[in-house]
Amino acid sequence: MLKLATFSITARCFRTGMLGVAVSTAVPCVGSLVPHVRAGVGAVATQSWVNPYIGIWGLELLAEGLTAAAVVESLEKRDPQPHLRQFAVVSAKGDAAAYTGSANDTWCGHKVHQDFVVAGNMLAGSQVLDAMEDAYKNASGKELVERLLQALEAGQAAGGDKRGKVSAALYVAASEDYPLWDLRVDVHEDPVAELGRVYRVAREDLLPFVKSLPTRENPKGQFDLSDMREKGLLQD
Repeated sequence: MLKLATFSITARCFRTGMLGVAVSTAVPCVGSLVPHVRAGVGAVATQSWVNPYIGIWGLELLAEGLTAAAVVESLEKRDPQPHLRQFAVVSAKGDAAAYTGSANDTWCGHKVHQDFVVAGNMLAGSQVLDAMEDAYKNASGKELVERLLQALEAGQAAGGDKRGKVSAALYVAASEDYPLWDLRVDVHEDPVAELGRVYRVAREDLLPFVKSLPTRENPKGQFDLSDMREKGLLQD
């Protein structure tokens, strides 16, 4: 098991229905274990003494129609060592719930709202979650991806993980089985700031490509090679 002293935000956009998780920690590659998101189903962040199956099981239960609170209750019973875990659950309907086990040390906790949860352990203090909560609420007019980034930046500015900073990740699902955003900074001296930089680059150079990919409603996608050749946009 890997101890991820982590601060995270798990959320649903009330306007678009997008779902996402943003997270940072003093351990490498946080994006490989913590965020679990499925479009139209929900989002789960599993942290502390990580059990990845918390995320996997959580999404399965949400897909069956359970509320976030019912999912948390089920996961607490299903995991053989719930006292080691911390996790947050937000459903596609926006109901939310969270759990912080008794074995989480130093400052730890969570704050649950309609549409989002902020949670963390081994933090610099309660001000980390307070800052994330305020930042997310104050950015209500922005896209989900930017609200998540601002919340993460606020948490880092308030002290973040008391051990230091190494990695950060952002995952957002829109309407497809693949993500709209899947950004990771795996080892960096200032991972949250670097995640923001990667986002700004990806918004210009990657997002247009992602939006042109095949979808459920348009399996062909927006690529049409013959049309591109006719317009002189593609050379053989």
